[in-house]
Amino acid sequence: MITPESLIRKYNVPGPRYTSYPTVPHWKTDAFDQHRWQQRLNTAFADSNYTDGISLYIHLPYCESLCTFCGCNKHITRNHAVETPYIDALLTEWELYCDWFPERPRIAELHLGGGTPSFFSPHELRRLLTGIFRWADPTEAPDFGWEGHPNNTTHEHLQTLYEFGFRRVSFGVQDYDPVVQQAIHRHQPVENVEQVTRWAREIGYTSISHDLVFGLPFQRKQAIVHTVHQTLRLRPDRISFYSYAHVPWIKGNGQRGFRDEDLPTADEKRALYETGRKLLEAGGYTEIGMDHFALPHDSLYRAAQAGTLHRNFMGYTTAKSNVLIGLGASAISDIGTAFGQNEKELARYLRQVRSGESPLLRGHLLSHDDRFIRYHILNIMCRFETTWTLADWSANDWIALTIRLEALRQDGLVEYDETGLRVLPQGRPFLRNICMAFDRYLNHPVAETSRVFSQTV
Repeated sequence: MITPESLIRKYNVPGPRYTSYPTVPHWKTDAFDQHRWQQRLNTAFADSNYTDGISLYIHLPYCESLCTFCGCNKHITRNHAVETPYIDALLTEWELYCDWFPERPRIAELHLGGGTPSFFSPHELRRLLTGIFRWADPTEAPDFGWEGHPNNTTHEHLQTLYEFGFRRVSFGVQDYDPVVQQAIHRHQPVENVEQVTRWAREIGYTSISHDLVFGLPFQRKQAIVHTVHQTLRLRPDRISFYSYAHVPWIKGNGQRGFRDEDLPTADEKRALYETGRKLLEAGGYTEIGMDHFALPHDSLYRAAQAGTLHRNFMGYTTAKSNVLIGLGASAISDIGTAFGQNEKELARYLRQVRSGESPLLRGHLLSHDDRFIRYHILNIMCRFETTWTLADWSANDWIALTIRLEALRQDGLVEYDETGLRVLPQGRPFLRNICMAFDRYLNHPVAETSRVFSQTV
């Protein structure tokens, strides 16, 4: 019988997290241009705006200090004079989009990410949102959320965003162990997290999330136990329990504050997750998709139970829109039939927007085959199952797929037949590997992906 340890050793390979399909490294950028993007955007907008509204992600890249575990696109500075010109650029970019739209957009979902959104003053955030809603309206029941750093989120931050309709907030915790915090350069006492959590509840936020990370340098079982116990005491409505993605080859991501040998092994890392998962489930949380947990009253739990959970570049969401517009440096847009990513380098992004140009840097136009495979990967990531008929597949594609799925079936990770696939409980830790069986862009050896994706375990 194959053991959990041998499964980890077998399946711990570089692989995507599947916030999109195709994944960004496999976009065919040569076929992408501004004209094709705008054509497809107008079609998607016309189909989505009146019925479902659109989603908006705003990337706020500034941080005052560098966290060495972070692989996000960010800019480290203590100079807060950068706030005003960046907000100006975001509003100019948004006006460019609104000039393209045939009618006034209706925003169903809005998320402020980073970087550190709470780097920006409440005044600048108010100015940003006033400008956004000068050109748009919220839908009847919008879902607005933002990310706050417990060390610099103020009561005024929380109150200001609440007044614009924000009811979700996530606080980055990572780990409470001072040894781990020292290694990742993220010093924050539990008292700060407790204070902002209390403020958010008193103001009226209905979904408060704490972000935890397992697999960090020097992290041991007792650190996870301590961190989860503190989290259970504060009882956030949902929890993100992310696997640390070690990708030090990405330029400027800062993952140089520790040595590779300071990281837990694959077996140890998985044991950290299982320890945290058992404690969270014993505390009343339910595992949702990959890396997420929620209490039964939270909208993420309800979406999972109803089969309406969705996944995009913002992670798991409860709202599915055909149009997701990303504003800001490096932000990615998803309009169902195409992806587009903004210029990543901050100074170039600002120059382009100030000159009245679209900052789109690259993109991918999804083929019929891309959309077909994306449908199944989304189902697996959100619902742990997907359905099909044999007529959906060509003979060659079906044979190739079943060869890959058969190995997963023999290891007890999935069940499949001519009507669909179901992920078994033992397969849930290997959700990324299961999706990789469907990925038609992963035809090259693992060695070629080892400097592109993080390890799946």
